[in-house]
Amino acid sequence: MIPRYSRPQMTAIWEPENKFRIWLEIEVTAAEAMAELGLIPKAAAEAARARGGFDIDRIDEIEREVKHDVIAFLTSVAEHVGPEARYLHAGLTSSDVLDTCFNVQLTEAADILIADLDGLLAASSAQAQAHDHGRAQHGIHAEPTTFGLKLAQAYAEFDRNRARMVQARAEVATCAISGAVGTFAHVDPRIEAYVAEKLGLRPEPISTQVIPRDRHAAFFATLAVIASSVERLATEIRHLQRTEVLEAEEFFSKGQKGSSAMPHKRNPVLSENLTGLARIVRGYAIPAMENVALWHERDISHSSVERMIGPDATVTLDFALARLTGVIEGLMVYPERMQANMDRLGGLIHSQRVLLALTNAGVSREDAYRLVQRNAMKVWQENKDFLTELLADPDVTAALSEETIRDQFDLGYHTKHVDEIFARVFGD
Repeated sequence: MIPRYSRPQMTAIWEPENKFRIWLEIEVTAAEAMAELGLIPKAAAEAARARGGFDIDRIDEIEREVKHDVIAFLTSVAEHVGPEARYLHAGLTSSDVLDTCFNVQLTEAADILIADLDGLLAASSAQAQAHDHGRAQHGIHAEPTTFGLKLAQAYAEFDRNRARMVQARAEVATCAISGAVGTFAHVDPRIEAYVAEKLGLRPEPISTQVIPRDRHAAFFATLAVIASSVERLATEIRHLQRTEVLEAEEFFSKGQKGSSAMPHKRNPVLSENLTGLARIVRGYAIPAMENVALWHERDISHSSVERMIGPDATVTLDFALARLTGVIEGLMVYPERMQANMDRLGGLIHSQRVLLALTNAGVSREDAYRLVQRNAMKVWQENKDFLTELLADPDVTAALSEETIRDQFDLGYHTKHVDEIFARVFGD
C-alpha cells in the first residue's frame, strides 16, 4: 500500500501497533480462559492483563536474532509482565495467534468496506432517482433507456456486492486456538471457544494448525468481484465523458488542470485511476487461491503472500470505493446532450416499434424487416429523416396509417415501466 491510494482508518488496521495489540489480546484472553479452567494460576492471567505490553523496536531487535516474529513478541511481552509470563502461550502454536489475528484484521477491514458500499449505494440511489434521460448499446444507438436506469443497474450490482461482502466477512470470521497440528493436545477446546467469543469470532470447526485458506480465497475473490464492478461503472463514466458523447462527466473543480500541454482538457482522471486500481485488487485474488494448497497441510508459504495482499487489497479497495462514491456524488449530467445524441440518427431508435406495428398489421416479419431496414439505410447513408422516409414509402403506408406511423415515435413508450423497475431495485 502507498499513501497516495490509502485512507487512514483502513491503513491503521494493518499497522504493527494494531497487529501486536491483537496478538496480546489473544494471548491474554487465552490465559484468562486457562485460569478460569484452573489450568494456570489466576494471578498469572491477572498479571498478564495488568502489565501486558510490548515494544515494537524491541520486538524487531529480538527478531533479528531469533528469526521468529512470535517468539520475539512473546519475549518482549515477558519483559513487561515478569515471571508470570511463563504461562502465556501455554499449549498454543504460532499459527493460533497469527491466523486468529489475521481474521480479526480482515473482519475489521470488511466492516469498513461494507460502510464504503453503503455510501456508494446512497450516492447511486440519489443520482438514479434524479435523472430520467438516456441512450443506447454496443456503441450504436439502440432503443432509448434512461440515465436513471443506468445508475439503478449500478445500484443493484453494488447491492449484491454488499451482500457478498457480508458473507465473506462471516466466512473469514473464525478463530483457531488448537495447538501445533490442530488436535487440541495441549490446549482445551473451551479455551478456543472463550477467545473466539471475546474477539467476536467463531471457533474454526477443524484446522490443521492453520485456518483453512479456502475461507481467505473466498474473501479476496469477493474483493476482486467488487473491484470489477468498480471498473465497470468507471469505464461507463469514461465513455460518457468522451467528447463525441459528453452526456456526463466528472466534476471539474475551479483551478483544476487536465493536461500539462493542452489547457482545454477535462479528462476523466478519477475514473481512469479507478480502472487501474481495480486491476490491482483483482490481481490479489490469484495468490489467495494459490494459498489454499499447503504442503503437509500446514506450511507457511501463505504467510508472505498475506502480509502483502491483506493490507494492499483492502486498503486499495477502500480507497477506490470512496473515490467512486465521490465521482458519483459530483457527477455532472447533461440531459440536453443525451436528447441531442438520440436525435442524431433521425428517429432510427424507433425502428423496432415500426417493425412490430407492421407485423401486427398483417405484414410478414421478413417483409416488415425488409421495409424498415431499407428506409433505415437511407438515414445511415444519405442523412435522411426516418419518419419522413417511412411516410413516403407506399409499401409502408399501405399497411399503416400516417397516425399509426407517427405514434411509433413516442419516446414515452420506452420509459413506461421505469417506475416498476425502480420499485424492483429500490423498493416501494
